[in-house]
Amino acid sequence: MVESSAAPVTATPSGGTNTLRGVAFMVATTVIFAAQDGLSKALAENHSAIFVTMWRYWAFGAVCLFLLWRKGFRAGLTSGQPRLQIIRGVLLALEICVAISAFALLGLAPSHAIFAFMPLLVVALSGPVLGEKVGWRRWTAVGVGLIGMLLIIRPGTRAITPEIGVAILAMVMFAAYQLMTRKAARTDAAMTSFYYTGLFGALTMTLIGPWFWSSMTAGEAAMMAILCVSGMTGHYLLIKAFEAAEASAIQPFTYLQTVLASAIGVAVFGEVVSPWTILGGAIVIGAGLFAFWRERVRAKAPQAL
Repeated sequence: MVESSAAPVTATPSGGTNTLRGVAFMVATTVIFAAQDGLSKALAENHSAIFVTMWRYWAFGAVCLFLLWRKGFRAGLTSGQPRLQIIRGVLLALEICVAISAFALLGLAPSHAIFAFMPLLVVALSGPVLGEKVGWRRWTAVGVGLIGMLLIIRPGTRAITPEIGVAILAMVMFAAYQLMTRKAARTDAAMTSFYYTGLFGALTMTLIGPWFWSSMTAGEAAMMAILCVSGMTGHYLLIKAFEAAEASAIQPFTYLQTVLASAIGVAVFGEVVSPWTILGGAIVIGAGLFAFWRERVRAKAPQAL
């Protein structure tokens, strides 16, 4: 979920669609972001999650400044909801700090199993928060996904540890960010949201990050550089993905990040994933894919529920 490929739901194709091209860009994006999650976890074992996030946002903010310098700051930052844009930019930066902490405390695989419920939480809240109509089929998907979520955390059979709480908090924060992004999309272009996310996230981390400064070894500095460069590359590919194809066609492929990041957790960090977590994660992902499919059906036939 850290700089997740699900983030820019505001993006829309600027010309003719090319679904295959969009899928290819999205798959490449999920590979990069999953690798980023692994690098973030490795760095967070010796450094504060806030420190790691600060460096990532400095790179992100630098890209935004460069693009705005070419485009024009006034044109790029003109927004119908500037206050909302600022809040969502700050919220995402803080969410990334919490998510990296979850990676370090709980592990990549268990964290992403919990994060997989986020799209369904967005569906559940889109009615009361955004006034969107949610039909019984998508409510059923939310209910099934909740069952999968309960299998992952298994309340009553074990204590809800602080580590699980951190992952749940990150998931809820990212769902709130997604809802704000959808609301911002009603008045602002995708790139406007992109600029606000990078600039105000970078500003937030510049204010709090130096208080958590720590020295890096040469190897860690190299990892941080890769993390920053891959972040910029991932965001670029993500934009290209949503330019090439409709969001509803490629959004389901964002779940690849969950699968790949979990595989990195098991293969690289030696994480052990319980059968209950695998089963629960599979149920949540299946329910999420169904919800994405219903979203596409509704987009093509507004009268469908």
